[in-house]
Amino acid sequence: MQLTQLATQLRQTLGIAQKQDIQLAAQYLPSSTEQTIRLGDDCAAIRQGDRYLLLAAEGLLPHLVTAEPWFAGWCAVMVNVSDIYAMGGEPIAVVDTLWSPSKAAGQALWQGMQAAAQAYHVPIVGGHTNCHSDYTALSVAILGQAEHLITSFDAQPGDVLLMAIDLRGQPYKQYPFWNAATMADPQRLQGDLALLPQIAAAGWCRAGKDISMGGVLGTALMLLETSGCGAVIDLDKIPQPANMDLLAWLQHFPSFGFLLAVQPAHVEQVCAAFAGRGLVCGAIGQVDASPALKVRLRSAQCQRQSGSETVVLWDWTEQPLMGFR
Repeated sequence: MQLTQLATQLRQTLGIAQKQDIQLAAQYLPSSTEQTIRLGDDCAAIRQGDRYLLLAAEGLLPHLVTAEPWFAGWCAVMVNVSDIYAMGGEPIAVVDTLWSPSKAAGQALWQGMQAAAQAYHVPIVGGHTNCHSDYTALSVAILGQAEHLITSFDAQPGDVLLMAIDLRGQPYKQYPFWNAATMADPQRLQGDLALLPQIAAAGWCRAGKDISMGGVLGTALMLLETSGCGAVIDLDKIPQPANMDLLAWLQHFPSFGFLLAVQPAHVEQVCAAFAGRGLVCGAIGQVDASPALKVRLRSAQCQRQSGSETVVLWDWTEQPLMGFR
């Protein structure tokens, strides 16, 4: 596949299209310059004395809730926990909002949430339950805290983009979800995530996000938009499982995956920290001062005779993504 064709398909993926839905919220929320809590991050970071309270929420895709209720319950907790750690924090507790047509219809959702809450050692402390609904729906909110933040706003030109991921997994059925969590040892899961606040406390990373439904490139778009930067990403440097198509992998949402903008002086330390726990971490690109995210692919994959091909994946002078730039 030619790189221009690949970029066109990526721009049209559902994961990136859903990020553009955030523009609706951006229209109604005050800009980050008008309030002390900046908008567009994985969590709202609310200053409380010498630390930050972290507040976030996630809604689950309706078809996943209906077709895979246990897994949807697990994911509802997992994605919120990931948001907290992505900002250098630690989770405190979660609450849920559950709508279902009967108590029986909500059982598997609750079982999945409880399984994830135990695996990540985060209690479910309340919420809202209605078992007389015409439909089934689930959302979960989380509270956490951090002393040293990793944010979406502080990437700078010259930073190296690192992708950290757990490849000790497999796709979950037919869904674009890389599952390295549901069968993993809970202590390993907790220890792996604990790397993020450790890296933040060491001062090795100032900007980053967890890799979400938009895949690593959609996540990069969000990070760069809120930081007001651009970047070049080398697609052939992106860690991926063996025998998986590149386009498919770029749309996958991993159970453990983070994109970090790191100063060159700290790249070696950050990569070594992840490698020490059996996780893959490597440089996939560099932040620059341009208004665009460009992707590059070397000759073996872009079907050229020599060198590499570079195309613009997204140009913020032409269209916003979330609307927070």
